Amino acid sequence: MTTRIGVIGAGALGQHHVRILRDLAGERFVGLYDAHAGRAAAIAEQLGVVAHPTLDSLLVASDAVSIVVPTTAHFAVASAAIASGCHVFVEKPFTVTLDEADELLSMAQTAGRLVQVGHVERFNRAVRAALPYVDSPRFIESDRLAPFNPRGSDVAVVLDLMIHDIDLVRTLVGERVTDVQATGIPVLTPQLDIANARLVFANGAVANVTASRVSRERVRKLRLFQRSGYLSLDLAAGSGEFFRMRRDLDPATLAAQPRALEEFVERIALTAPEAEPLWIELSQFIEAIEGRAPVAVSGEEGREALSVALRIMREIERTLPSMQAPSGLTADRERAGA
Repeated sequence: MTTRIGVIGAGALGQHHVRILRDLAGERFVGLYDAHAGRAAAIAEQLGVVAHPTLDSLLVASDAVSIVVPTTAHFAVASAAIASGCHVFVEKPFTVTLDEADELLSMAQTAGRLVQVGHVERFNRAVRAALPYVDSPRFIESDRLAPFNPRGSDVAVVLDLMIHDIDLVRTLVGERVTDVQATGIPVLTPQLDIANARLVFANGAVANVTASRVSRERVRKLRLFQRSGYLSLDLAAGSGEFFRMRRDLDPATLAAQPRALEEFVERIALTAPEAEPLWIELSQFIEAIEGRAPVAVSGEEGREALSVALRIMREIERTLPSMQAPSGLTADRERAGA
């Protein structure tokens, strides 16, 4: 099956989608469209691809599209793409509301089109290296801190940054979230800029997730505690370590006298093949629409991450009644928390 593919949105992230899909698809890459004609022309010239004058022009030329526009435009663009017969890759968060997510999923099912959501951290080198050692984690601690960047500030930090980790912890635990406790505050924007959430899963596992976009430094760390040991992942560096009890140790000897940590704990450096996470993610999208692999992150999984994110925002707003939710979100958050 030959699939023609294009990119909608050529901003800071979209231009990387263009670069990668140009290389992956070769002659099947039909070009890009961006609402800002000047930006589209500049990226097209830089990368040697075609800039389409209208969205309809790109959709007519495509069998599949990668959608990298502001979150508030995800639904409008993705629904137009599906209606034109395209498979869609939609950057996270999937949509702004659950009603939008449900309608897109319904449209895609009716049209027989695939939907993949861009939760790129699943393809982080540290996460890929850790997966063989993950075994029913009972407690996860996640920190994602970043300096302020206007890009993404049209939505709360929960949808901008924390949703990465919501998807990760859900994937690693493998259970649904049953309870949410959260707090947060707006600092530089009318939206939440700092948030912390405690997620409880159906099997009793707990995740403590923090996100901030007003930090002095950039931090992306994940720590997992499980019966078999402790995993420490640096997502920014793509590295990690697994600490577990030495298998040649008699536990009775620990009670005899004080011992140095390295005498009873084995340290395993986590490694995985070097690869750009976005490259892997988009490669799997192409493989899925060509029937060579399952969808890596389905629309349903993207919807579930969104549902948890909206529950977190609803819980924070409950303790900050002065915050005004964007139009259309309140009822959806009520349903997410039902």
